Amino acid sequence: MRIRTLTLAAASGAALLAAGLLPTSASGTTGPTSAREGSVGAAELLAKVTSCSQISNGKYRTDEETSATVPVCGKNGAVFWKADMDIDCDGRRTDKCNENTDPWFQDDTAFHQSDGRPLRADSLPYVVVPSSSGIWNYAGAGIKGGGVVAVVYDNKVQYAVVGDTGPSKIIGEASYATAQALGIDPDPASGGTDSGVTYILFKNSQVSPIESHGAAVSLGERLAKEFIRNN
Repeated sequence: MRIRTLTLAAASGAALLAAGLLPTSASGTTGPTSAREGSVGAAELLAKVTSCSQISNGKYRTDEETSATVPVCGKNGAVFWKADMDIDCDGRRTDKCNENTDPWFQDDTAFHQSDGRPLRADSLPYVVVPSSSGIWNYAGAGIKGGGVVAVVYDNKVQYAVVGDTGPSKIIGEASYATAQALGIDPDPASGGTDSGVTYILFKNSQVSPIESHGAAVSLGERLAKEFIRNN
């Protein structure tokens, strides 16, 4: 993940956009096929995160140039935050994610596929968590690489995995595939959205293999139902 600034994002050229549903990757990873996955609705999830019991030691910025306003909040079985969405195109090089389309491109992700290769941002829905710091340690909160995340935006629910780590003071980023499935502009240089995204990360969960989106949806729906029941 790169540290993006509002100035750079505004100035960067557009990358090529993909239209329609996400394809199956060469590795056999299948991208998301629906803007709403599973039977748990966005309103049901959002009703459980209307108030915040802050567990972070301070708050995060959404971009390098913004003030710190976003806390990490605790619930039974999950943590959550409400932020923007910047686009992460890191990992395997593809026609959509590379040095030419993304000024901040890195050819690796913090967590890898079962075959050892970096994740593929344009076909795998994943979320970026802040690197551990004095503000918050994601691992200490039961959040793992490959953990399930319910991402809610514009009355849509998309399941993703924890796939990468980012700057220790910035929050609110997800992969190209996550954004595209939610109807957010996935352009890594100029896309994303400034607000309105809720990230619910289920504690002590882990999808295996991490690159199986179908497994993430199946586990995510079960954990989402438990989350609604227990909060």
